[in-house]
Amino acid sequence: MGQPKRKQSKARSRKRRGANNFKAPKVSVDPTDNTAFIPHRVNPSNGMYRGRQVLDAEI
Repeated sequence: MGQPKRKQSKARSRKRRGANNFKAPKVSVDPTDNTAFIPHRVNPSNGMYRGRQVLDAEI
């Protein structure tokens, strides 16, 4: 069996291993209108964050 001519770098190995580690983002449900949004961020559909209106939502 052939031998590698050069040592494989740590970054290259970690890139390869990290590519298998992708996961779908977590999703929360807004209790007011049951829309899905990413936690710890403003809900883009209604502009609410932690029970307060932060952005003007255009409906």
